Amino acid sequence: MARFVIGSSLKMYFGKAATERWTRDVAAICRVHEAVASGVVEPFVIPTFPSIPAVVDIAAPAGMTVGAQDVHWEPSGAFTGEVGAPELVEHGVRMVEIGHAERRAMFGETDETVARKVAASLDAGLAPVLCIGELVHGDPSSAAAACVQQLEASLRLARERGVGGRLVVAYEPVWAIGAPEPAGESHIRGVTSVLRDHLAGDALLPGAQVIYGGSAGPGLLPRIAPDVDGMFLGRFAHDPVAFGAILDEALAAA
Repeated sequence: MARFVIGSSLKMYFGKAATERWTRDVAAICRVHEAVASGVVEPFVIPTFPSIPAVVDIAAPAGMTVGAQDVHWEPSGAFTGEVGAPELVEHGVRMVEIGHAERRAMFGETDETVARKVAASLDAGLAPVLCIGELVHGDPSSAAAACVQQLEASLRLARERGVGGRLVVAYEPVWAIGAPEPAGESHIRGVTSVLRDHLAGDALLPGAQVIYGGSAGPGLLPRIAPDVDGMFLGRFAHDPVAFGAILDEALAAA
C-alpha cells in the first residue's frame, strides 16, 4: 500500500476535451515521477461519469487509479439517471466518492443514503472515498468527535452486513471547502490523528486511510504528513504543475 494517496475530484469543472487534456498532462507527470514509480504515492482522479472510459484509458497505464463521483446503493434497477457499482467496476473504476458536503447540501444526501452507498460500494469491490467533516469551525477535539460519529453512521450498514474492503476517508471540514486557505495545520492533524487511531486495526477495513481535503494544495502536505495518508485536491490541482509539485512534496515527506 502506498504511503500517500493523492488525487483530485474534477467535479463539473471540465468538459470532455479539458478532462482528457488534464488527465494526459498529469499522467505524463505520474508516469516518470519517482514518487509513483517507487510506490510512495498512489495518484487518483475522479472525473464526471461520461469521461470515465477515456480517463481510464489515459490514467491507468500511468499508474493512476480512477474513481467516480457518485454511485447508487442498488446494483441495478429502475433508477433513472443513476449508475450502479457493478457497472462502474466494468468500466475500470476502483474508487467512488461518497457523501461530499455538496451532495448533502444540494441533493439531500443523508447519513442513511451515504451508509447504503458505502455498503454497496464495498460489496462490489470499490473503495469508498468517504467524505466527512464538521459544519462549523471549532476546536479539533469537538471536530474529531463529530467526525467519528459521522464516520460510524456512514459505516453502519457495512458493519451490520459484515461487508468490508478498502476505505479511504476524506476529511474535509465543510467550512474549509472552497475557502482561500485550508484548515490550520494543528486542526487538521488533531482530527486526522483521531480518525486514524479510530480505524487502526479494524478487521473489516484493513489499512483504512485518512486523507485531507478542503482547499488543499501545494505546500500543505509537508506540514501535515505525519498524521495523514494523503490529500484530496480540488481546484488547486487544476494546474498539472501543482499536482507534480505535490508529488515532489510527498516523495520528500515519505
